[in-house]
Amino acid sequence: MSLVIASFVMGASLVACDDPRTDAESAAAKLADAVQIQDVSSVPFEGLESAAVNTELQSIFKALEPAKPTIDVGELTLEQDTAKVPLNYTWDIGGTQWKYTVSARLAKSENEWVTTWSPELLVAGLQDGEVLRRATIAPPRADFLGADDAPIVTTRDVVNVGIDKTRLGSADAVDSATQLAMLVEVDPAAFSAQVSAAGPEAFVAAITLREEGRTITDEQVNAIPGGFTTTEKLPLAPSRTFARGILGTVNPVNSEQIEASGGGLLQGDLTGNGGLQQQYDERLRGVDGLEISAENPDSGESGPAPRPLFSTPPVPGEPLRTTLDLGLQELAEKTLADVGPASALVAVRPSTGAVLAAASGPGSNGYNTAMLGQYAPGSTFKIVDSLAMIRNGATPETIVQCTPTLNVEGRTFKNAEGYPEGSLGDVTLRDAFAHSCNTAFIAARDSVTQEQLESVATSLGVAIEAPKLGAEAFLGSVPGQAEGTEHAASMIGQGKVLVSPLSAAVMAASVAKGATVSPQLVTNPETTSRSAAPSASASPSVSGSPEPSTVASPQPTATGPVSPVTAAESAAIGDMMRAVVTSGHAGFLEAVPGAPVQAKTGTAEFGNDTPPKTHAWIVAIHGDLAVAVFVEEGGLGATTSGPLLQSFLTAAG
Repeated sequence: MSLVIASFVMGASLVACDDPRTDAESAAAKLADAVQIQDVSSVPFEGLESAAVNTELQSIFKALEPAKPTIDVGELTLEQDTAKVPLNYTWDIGGTQWKYTVSARLAKSENEWVTTWSPELLVAGLQDGEVLRRATIAPPRADFLGADDAPIVTTRDVVNVGIDKTRLGSADAVDSATQLAMLVEVDPAAFSAQVSAAGPEAFVAAITLREEGRTITDEQVNAIPGGFTTTEKLPLAPSRTFARGILGTVNPVNSEQIEASGGGLLQGDLTGNGGLQQQYDERLRGVDGLEISAENPDSGESGPAPRPLFSTPPVPGEPLRTTLDLGLQELAEKTLADVGPASALVAVRPSTGAVLAAASGPGSNGYNTAMLGQYAPGSTFKIVDSLAMIRNGATPETIVQCTPTLNVEGRTFKNAEGYPEGSLGDVTLRDAFAHSCNTAFIAARDSVTQEQLESVATSLGVAIEAPKLGAEAFLGSVPGQAEGTEHAASMIGQGKVLVSPLSAAVMAASVAKGATVSPQLVTNPETTSRSAAPSASASPSVSGSPEPSTVASPQPTATGPVSPVTAAESAAIGDMMRAVVTSGHAGFLEAVPGAPVQAKTGTAEFGNDTPPKTHAWIVAIHGDLAVAVFVEEGGLGATTSGPLLQSFLTAAG
């Protein structure tokens, strides 16, 4: 009896270890795992080599790379030595999910379960010889809008001018390329090399021109053997230079961007590069529509059209609204058009903080000097000094001493060349401000501490965050600790004190409003600002190849909470800024029509040359407009930046 029972138990164990359902389910799970990683070389197939099936699978799915499916195995149905199991596919392709279910068939062959191969194992209804085809439908890129929703960047017609090598006939490709390059004014040698290297059926573009206003005609292009034009639409600003440092550009994606996107970008997509175009690229670009179809690549052009399998419509991008005034921005750029060094002109509306214009001149080489430049403000910083002195009890009538020179710990400070002798000696604070007496303000360093300079600067909107700006910006840096000659230098806007043209305009705007102004550029309510003040040790950027500063949260001042500028304080400073025009360096601004202009000039030395190079500054208030003009290598603020400001304000009306 014991032997019979033992034999029965042993037989039951052997059956349990060889349960057909368990083995079939294990085979189905192995199949799903292998298809997920797109490598079925270890899966046994009925009557086929696994390597051959693997090659076919990879060919079918190739168009969907780098995406791979997730496969859930459903409830298996077992019938003697055959099984059927649903495989639930989920693809995540560029953020779009494609789901479907197929049925896999398995059969028991000798001692293992093998898969019956069919393309329908991968996609329902897929036929022999067919592969998947993926196409995207890009929505139009959303517009940039300016003040009053005026379109800034919008879809515009362009013409690609180049050589179509199929149209060359017997003509020499290099000769045609040279002729076309000279017509459109590109490098003949470089373009000829491109044309020579291209295939025999290639179209090689030499330049892309705006349709509106182009002077090179189709007739001129077609007169050159192989010369040809194609048309398309691109998101463009009103001109090639319009606010380029702020807006950035839109270009076809490159291979690095495609790889970094993890499938979010494909060849032929457009993406933002630099500025707001890059910062808000996802919002502006929208979501591509997706089309997946089945096609037989061997059927040729006469074969059946691709058979649709799955599609989603494109989702348009959302416009980005800004405060830029098209007329003022164009006027600002026109004002700086002939300035050689890096330069900027920023206009802010004090009542709202709206940035109406932020132009960087041609010498900035495409860099956003207006918002990201970091420079010593020179005597424009005497606005900060004056507010500190007023908070210490001074008024515009307070008598201060303006000496020709002042020695601080062995370093001699002096006034600018040509300082009027009649404004030396005991003068009012208003007169010292109007003529920009360096020694008078440096002499106040014992009563105006460095900590107070830092606190007062923030009262005027300098070196604090701008939560409504919505763009990268440098808003100034004023160290809270400095002694001796460094503190003395801070009193005249040098040392480690740094501002951007934007923050200089905000300083003037705060005086105009009688309250601390926080600038705003992007007005969409859901956008967030990425602007802040970097550390006080940041260095000024170098014209031509600067990098944006590291954005960081501002540190609390050493003197505690910041007190915003008041209307009474602003009135006193405004009185002194008006004196700069009526009796000081900026008398030429009296000719500007409209509201009386209030201003402050500034000249800041930099570098190690003898004599040193200088930054030229001027800030002004004209009604509900605050403006800062900056020239990186510009001599005196009054003589270099001043006439630019006068021209701008006069034309702005």
